[in-house]
Amino acid sequence: MDYLKVLRNNNKIAYKTFYMGTDKQLAPDLTMRCVFNGNEKCSIGHRNLLLDSDSMLVLNKGTQYASCAGSEIPARSFAISFDEKFVADFNRSVRLNSRQLLDVQQNNGTLPELGETLYPFNGDLKQTVLHLKHHLDDGLDNELLINEYLHHCLITYHSLYNRQIYQKAEQLHILNRSTRIEMIRRLNLAREYLYSNFDRTIHLEELAENSCLSINHLLRTFKQAFGQTPHQYLTDIRLQKARVMLKQTECPVNEIVNTIGFENPSSFIRLFKKKMNTTPMAYRQSA
Repeated sequence: MDYLKVLRNNNKIAYKTFYMGTDKQLAPDLTMRCVFNGNEKCSIGHRNLLLDSDSMLVLNKGTQYASCAGSEIPARSFAISFDEKFVADFNRSVRLNSRQLLDVQQNNGTLPELGETLYPFNGDLKQTVLHLKHHLDDGLDNELLINEYLHHCLITYHSLYNRQIYQKAEQLHILNRSTRIEMIRRLNLAREYLYSNFDRTIHLEELAENSCLSINHLLRTFKQAFGQTPHQYLTDIRLQKARVMLKQTECPVNEIVNTIGFENPSSFIRLFKKKMNTTPMAYRQSA
């Protein structure tokens, strides 16, 4: 059942079912967007992103985007939009010390525009969102408790953002900090392109063009940031999708191979066994 919950402090939570038709939208505030069923295609300008149960999209206030189900299976999206004042107050709590927080005259400020990209949706953040959704599905109307969940979502996202942006930027062999941050932004364009197009052949030239980097620069800095080459990163994405399909569907291996973008079953089985120390069929039987 779809719903839109608007709290007294103007935080918003929306649960909506998407079909194949495109729905154009505007992010009302800083928004976390995830999917609990199927997958969702989101377009931001020229970027086409694939959102599934293992990923989360963050949108800044005012971002225009379009979304639709990524397949014939309806996509059920869950979106949290944080009011500007709620975000500003959170920002103060993480950047000021206890004495400064007691100064009611302190300038609230706002969070800077954050990287609009796909983030891993797992661990504490996913569990918090799942618990919140479960309570809302059961009719929770306690705004104090709901806002506590939303505050915890911001805490876990803040930690995730630091890991995905600042800590990875520190791994780059670049002296200037602002240049490192810009490089991570471009590398995230490459990373999200791999994630959103894992089911087809991706050429290095298009990946470099999409991230606004030369091929050599992309190869060198991608491995510094993510510890893998783009090809290794793409292979891991495909193998993860294969594990999900082996556990959750009865699709034959040949169909899974075609779905996730491997060229042939033999290379898939070899790579799967190397990664998981077991064959795909044995993995399915043990799931």
